[in-house]
Amino acid sequence: MEIILKETIETLGQEGEIVKVKPGYARNFLVPSQKAVLVNKASLARLEKEKQAIATKLADQKRRADGLAGQLEGKVITIGKRVGDENRIFGSVTNNDITTALQLAGVTVDKKTITIPDTIKTIGEYKVAIKTGYQTTAHILIQVVPETIGDAK
Repeated sequence: MEIILKETIETLGQEGEIVKVKPGYARNFLVPSQKAVLVNKASLARLEKEKQAIATKLADQKRRADGLAGQLEGKVITIGKRVGDENRIFGSVTNNDITTALQLAGVTVDKKTITIPDTIKTIGEYKVAIKTGYQTTAHILIQVVPETIGDAK
């Protein structure tokens, strides 16, 4: 079934694109939640009228995503954690810890956009990906260090 996307969906495409999806997905989720409309003459005519506005909106989103990626790319964040035997930390480093550390560094990101490749449970350096927008990703370096006595919360 062909539909026109009314908003960018990471797994399908960008706003204004015509994509094919399974009928149940369109009927039961995309159309009722107003994320897409079925392709017909009226919706195609409306798409033609709105193409310029959609292109401007997508260019603005891309510009903002690239700006955030520029701020994040290559950034090194240090997170202090309590350490036990064999340099293993108590608990693990979470998306929330990374978001808080980035806010202290002056960059605001949503914790849902952070992708940690594997659970961080030991002292060391880890590369973490952050999605800044549609098909735009930045990588930062997380340094997990032992928490000093003055850092205790």
